[in-house]
Amino acid sequence: MAAHSASDVWSLETASTTPLWIDRLEPPITARAGVGGDLDVDVAIVGGGFSGLWTAYYLRQLEPSLRVAVLERHYCGFGASGRNGGWAVGELAGSVDDYARRSNPAESRRLLRAVFDAVDEIGRVAATEGIDCDYAKGGTIRVARTVPQAERQVAEIAEAREMGLTPDEVRLLDADEARAQLNATDVLSGILLGPSAVVDPAKLARGLAAVAESAGTEICEQTRATAIDGGAVQVAPEGPRGSLMSRGRCEVRAPVIIRATEAYTRDLRGRRRDILPVYSRMVATEPLPDELFDDIGLAHRPSFADDRRMVIYGQRTADNRIAFGATGVPYSYGSRIVPSAEVHMGMHRRIWRILVELLPQVADARVTHRWGGVLGIPRNWLPGVNFDQRTGHGVLGGYVGEGVAASNLAGRTMAELICERDTERTSLPWVGVTSRRWEPEPLRWLGVRISRALLGVADGRELRRGRPDRLTSGIAKLLRGGH
Repeated sequence: MAAHSASDVWSLETASTTPLWIDRLEPPITARAGVGGDLDVDVAIVGGGFSGLWTAYYLRQLEPSLRVAVLERHYCGFGASGRNGGWAVGELAGSVDDYARRSNPAESRRLLRAVFDAVDEIGRVAATEGIDCDYAKGGTIRVARTVPQAERQVAEIAEAREMGLTPDEVRLLDADEARAQLNATDVLSGILLGPSAVVDPAKLARGLAAVAESAGTEICEQTRATAIDGGAVQVAPEGPRGSLMSRGRCEVRAPVIIRATEAYTRDLRGRRRDILPVYSRMVATEPLPDELFDDIGLAHRPSFADDRRMVIYGQRTADNRIAFGATGVPYSYGSRIVPSAEVHMGMHRRIWRILVELLPQVADARVTHRWGGVLGIPRNWLPGVNFDQRTGHGVLGGYVGEGVAASNLAGRTMAELICERDTERTSLPWVGVTSRRWEPEPLRWLGVRISRALLGVADGRELRRGRPDRLTSGIAKLLRGGH
């Protein structure tokens, strides 16, 4: 690593705005052809991200004779699946208590362990199918850097033990143990979650698409779904980044139609308020020397964060970069998805400052990539899997940014529901979970902006005062529905 001045922050303007994962794919992405006309299949899957691709993969495993088509507006892995932090973490955005209220504590724990299993399942499939996605199961380390964060970690471990989770699955680390995992500033304690891996998400998405296609799935990229009407998906072929092609609109007819569109659900007619599209952004450094990681830690490539309320997330990549992200100014009025918002310079500067404050060892590193994307949040903040055998319509997702492992479980479960297989997954308590729609504007814009601002205020007050700011964070949770 060449020596650089930290003061110029390597003027992030020089960094590529193509996501790191996509930029280094070999060979580079060439989008598959779109639909050439009306199409009849057994199962039409709208969305070529992890949810759609895992559903297609397991459908071919269960019923190889099924005619399955995946319809993707750009290319498989274009959205959050190819842009995220690469955390295949054994967690769901909804808490164990949330699902317990919809079933019982034992069933909620069963769901959590199913997500744990999904972390291993991703590694198994990658190895079996020859998908080189840099999978490494090093766990997740979350450090506490304020007294309130440390207190929350103690309470979290107590709850984990009450649920029957073992120290191999999740354990509390003292300051020295935590620093051995991640030598961040001001470390007081840490939590190590065992069922967690890191991946190169674009490699995983493109590998899944190739495997599904080789097994007989028809993948139609450059194909925009505009509406789902009864037994048909209305589609329009497109060119790069949404430009309409000269071919006319057509439809894909199927007795089973699965919506796996996450944040992009807002583009389907009548669905704008179903899922909230929220931005998250990332930066990546140049490859760093091994001796620097002797100081930083991350020897086994755990994903890492601290326990502030405003989410941050990072990983050591297979080629020794730090890829690091955070949520920021999260939402555009009217649920708009604006490409320019992915590369908001002010937010990328803020993310870099957070990383350097956390790990000053990287202050002189060059930032090579900065990018962003949108994730999807349902109104109840609970991921779910739904399939109606009567209508043949299904929907899965709402992962709130924790979808790499959850989407594997969701896609596998959806395939089993479609094929009417009674398994240990089809009765999990997230099957059948639905959410009401988000409020109309300007209420949802105000609610999101105010709740995010309050969480930032709560983090700042905790840092300054050294005690929990329950009032501010409580108001923020009320605004977003109690989660």
